[in-house]
Amino acid sequence: MSLEGENAPDFTLESTAGEPITLSETLEEGPTVVVVNRGHWCSFCAEQLGTFSEVSYDLWFNDSVDILPVVTSPLGKVTEMRDRYDLDIQLLADPDGEIADRYSGTEETSHGVTGISAVYVIDSEGQVRYEQVAEDVTDRTYGNWVRYFVRNEFEDPF
Repeated sequence: MSLEGENAPDFTLESTAGEPITLSETLEEGPTVVVVNRGHWCSFCAEQLGTFSEVSYDLWFNDSVDILPVVTSPLGKVTEMRDRYDLDIQLLADPDGEIADRYSGTEETSHGVTGISAVYVIDSEGQVRYEQVAEDVTDRTYGNWVRYFVRNEFEDPF
């Protein structure tokens, strides 16, 4: 089921900064990008998060865009992931995959329940303007493309 054109499901998750983050509260400041990642062990996820980390300050400072990476792992493991890959963004722990399931879905793997990798760009009204759900673990939307998408008024810049 696609969420594009629909209102994004609201959620609150614990962040690696030690505080709960609520999607609807970030939308009060501007658009938000929700990135669903499989888990702390996923190297493809870490690579993708690195690209969002690189553009996060620019997007926040110039476009009031927040990045909310949802990782289907316990908070301790998610914090280790943030530190190991030296990410400049806070990650959100979704250990049971409840939020991932409401967005891209979940699947049972050798690591337990994991989210299906996805990226959602949500405008300040809460509408999903872009959705990319990975058909393969290597199929990813990266931060720089999202920056162009937001600055092109939610239209594909290419």
